[in-house]
Amino acid sequence: MSTKVAVDERALRSIAPPRVEDQDAPVTFFYDNKIVRNFAIASVFWGIAGMIIGTLIAFQLANPDLNMGTQYTTFGRIRPLHTNAVIFAFVGNAIFMGVYYSLQRLCKARMYSDLLSKLNFWGWQLIIVAALITLPLGITTSKEYAELEWPIDIAITLVWVVFGWNMFGTIARRREKHMYVAIWFYIATFLTVAVLHIVNSYEMPVNFLKSYSGYAGVQDALVQWWYGHNAVAFFLTTPFLGLMYYFLPKAANRPVYSYRLSIIHFWSLIFIYIWAGPHHLLYTALPDWAQSLGVVFSVMLIAPSWGGMINGLLTLRGAWDKVREEPVLKFMVVAITAYGMATFEGPMLSLKNVNAIAHFTDWIVAHVHVGALGWNGFLTFALLYWLFPRLYNVKLHSKKLANTHFWLGTLGILFYAIPMYWAGFTQGLMWKQFTAEGTLQYPNFLETVLQIVPMYYMRGIGGVLYLSGVFLMVYNLYKTAKAGSLIGDEPAVAPAIVKEQSHNAGHWHSWIEKRPTQMAIWATVAILIGGLVEFIPAFVIKSNVPTIDSVKPYTALELQGRDLYIKEGCVNCHTQMVRPFRSETERYGEYSKAGEFVYDHNFLWGSKRTGPDLHRVGGKYPHSWHYHHMLDPTSMSPGSIMPPYPWLFEQEIDLNTTQDKLKTLKKLGVPYEDEYIANANQELVMQADQITADLAKEGLEVKPEAEIVALIAYLQRLGTDIKVKAEAAE
Repeated sequence: MSTKVAVDERALRSIAPPRVEDQDAPVTFFYDNKIVRNFAIASVFWGIAGMIIGTLIAFQLANPDLNMGTQYTTFGRIRPLHTNAVIFAFVGNAIFMGVYYSLQRLCKARMYSDLLSKLNFWGWQLIIVAALITLPLGITTSKEYAELEWPIDIAITLVWVVFGWNMFGTIARRREKHMYVAIWFYIATFLTVAVLHIVNSYEMPVNFLKSYSGYAGVQDALVQWWYGHNAVAFFLTTPFLGLMYYFLPKAANRPVYSYRLSIIHFWSLIFIYIWAGPHHLLYTALPDWAQSLGVVFSVMLIAPSWGGMINGLLTLRGAWDKVREEPVLKFMVVAITAYGMATFEGPMLSLKNVNAIAHFTDWIVAHVHVGALGWNGFLTFALLYWLFPRLYNVKLHSKKLANTHFWLGTLGILFYAIPMYWAGFTQGLMWKQFTAEGTLQYPNFLETVLQIVPMYYMRGIGGVLYLSGVFLMVYNLYKTAKAGSLIGDEPAVAPAIVKEQSHNAGHWHSWIEKRPTQMAIWATVAILIGGLVEFIPAFVIKSNVPTIDSVKPYTALELQGRDLYIKEGCVNCHTQMVRPFRSETERYGEYSKAGEFVYDHNFLWGSKRTGPDLHRVGGKYPHSWHYHHMLDPTSMSPGSIMPPYPWLFEQEIDLNTTQDKLKTLKKLGVPYEDEYIANANQELVMQADQITADLAKEGLEVKPEAEIVALIAYLQRLGTDIKVKAEAAE
């Protein structure tokens, strides 16, 4: 650790740039470690919170009583809270932690602005708190990984701009002219996440806490999974690859295996990744050409992904004895291996024959968590164990505890992933199984759910093991910090401009490595091509979404019911997309058509079937069935793991929002007549009266303005706009 230099920092930062003849003169400056420490603590804190919620929802699927009987703690409402907490709070703070530490040292300069660093930190924490408040309240867009409503989206944009301003300002004032590979990944991360967030967040507000997507149906699905897949790519992958390229060589005390491979890895990864989003929508109503593009580029993606994995693992060549001794390297090796596993499985799952079995099952949950727990979690733990001793100028409190954490975490991943793979295989095969007579072997969807409940318990045990290791880490890091003192402003000495490293000087790529503006421009071009090729035909060529004359907009009551469906997070367990498989048309009815979703703002196709698909549920059951099912699911489906929703029978529809919702949708192209909008609440009450009258005939008394009435109206509408095969109602 460098010795303390008694120099006033503000005086140093006010010194004029050196003359050309003085550029080799040493300059003393200070790295900002306080911001790194702050993001580290935030990452650990939110990580624990997110993992506790994740463990809870894992057990909720095994035992619905753990939904705790309140509307704020149901699986549907807190599942997006878990994903946002672990992705944007735990991993997001870890990204900022690693970038703020490494960027200063790679540029040999303090961060551009301490004020911007603080705004980045506190702004990001306020966004997380806003998510913590709004999601349990049911304030959500329902779009996966983008559930937060429009005011929070704006806040995310502003904080992300602050981060980029600080990052590019630091790069501009760097003393090291050459930009190391980690910085390339940081630049691509900032630019691509900005594009993804802005495009996917195109929405029209109804009021301060409600909006509708600017896209509808098929187009909304395409944009959302272009965003969703690339949020994984450019928030959970590229910044962590940048961190890998910096921290792995530091921890191993060895250079990166191949400079040329890192070039190929970077450019091919950011170009190919952006095309792969449609593989989340195979066999859906998305046009076939878009699905095929997603498949082709997903298969291609394995090459750059494994190139990065190989570059990381081979960096450790000759250092395997050190891996056995150092827990930091153990975590890194498993993290990179998990990255390799996940990036092999992703292309495999994009193959149509594999996807036909795996999609909508727990196989996908296992796949996602191998990446999240292994790649993101373990690499974050490695960074924390490596950083804290250096931030506090002391040795790690206990390698033994760190090794125990490693094994607990590894066992946790295995206990989580293996049961979910087993559950996924079981689901996929049971859904498709026919008898010798040609009928479904398991026509009752609930049979397939009850078969895998033991796997849900095992998954929860895996979560407990993983979380217990994190608590050990917290104790270890706390004791480490207590034994030392934070070096808040770490002194460093470097020439005013450090000369380019000789090993890159003759390579053609070194030209762009010295020019951040050109690097940013070409990275932006690389990530925009795929999105434009997919979007322009999907939005311009009308034949991609053929219209169906019988498809009409939702009535006022149905629209209110649809918003309640979104509020309660029903999309987290139920899909609305019948795929063109015999097994699905036999079970649910006619397969879904693109033209049926033209008025769906936001789309609700879903990504996981914990319950059956609902696209053809309209007219399948009487109103009373839905009444009893929402009040006590087990009364209609014995053994159901769905929680009850008694508050829907007590709370009333907010009639004050009806006209505003219809007016907003009309602006987005839904053909509501002005007269209908003016009389919307009268129409709503008339339809509600009809439903309550039908319920009264069966002895069920409910207020017409109760939320359950609107939800029943919506469910009874689903899939009824086109003629459905007779067997769909069986």
